Amino acid sequence: MKFLVKLLVSALVVLLTSYLLPGVHIDGFGIALLVALVLAVLNTLVKPILVILTIPLTILTLGLFLLVINAAIILLAGSLIDGFTLDGFWWALLFSIIVSIIMSVYESSSKD
Repeated sequence: MKFLVKLLVSALVVLLTSYLLPGVHIDGFGIALLVALVLAVLNTLVKPILVILTIPLTILTLGLFLLVINAAIILLAGSLIDGFTLDGFWWALLFSIIVSIIMSVYESSSKD
């Protein structure tokens, strides 16, 4: 049940962020829900592999390279989902930062 609530909140955050950023385009709430689901799967399966492969670069940049990995995952989701487009890497980076901040605030406020 918690996963479904988090998925719905994530979809709302994705949709809201797409309205705030002119370089991110989502066709509707159904697509936003699909984006949230695909991002959850990619963050579970692909992100740990990328983090392990880029440990030296992450250490060298004091962790800032993790932002690049987040943006790459969002660009990958954009290429997988019709109806979710990004105008470039910088929009994906800004999108990932905003979504991460809002979801972190949500998760810290919903702890039991």
